[in-house]
Amino acid sequence: MLQGKKSLAYRIFYDSMDIIKERTGENPHEIWRSALNNATPQVEVRSRRIGGATFQIPTEIPGNRKLSIGMKWLIRFARQRNGKGMAEKLAAELIAASKNEGAAVKRKEDTHRMAEANRAFAHFRT
Repeated sequence: MLQGKKSLAYRIFYDSMDIIKERTGENPHEIWRSALNNATPQVEVRSRRIGGATFQIPTEIPGNRKLSIGMKWLIRFARQRNGKGMAEKLAAELIAASKNEGAAVKRKEDTHRMAEANRAFAHFRT
């Protein structure tokens, strides 16, 4: 039987939930929620060309896009982790992110730091 993209994604996610339950003994959905909350950015920095110069302009992210960026970062940095399978890697990244650690949380902090550093250019946003 061939596995489609959705069924494979569901299997990886729920296998990682089982791994989280085994490792922590806590509710894996609570860990997922806190990991997503910790990895979800509030602002982003966009490049904009104004008068021959390129400025990094901090802008607030719309609500639906915040969650998708957070999920993308969790998946992306889970892929880069060392481990046997994707479920193991995703579980490790989710556990780390729920504790405010890990690469996805670091990416969020770096983005927020960059937005704060470029706050002077916020008046250029449209």
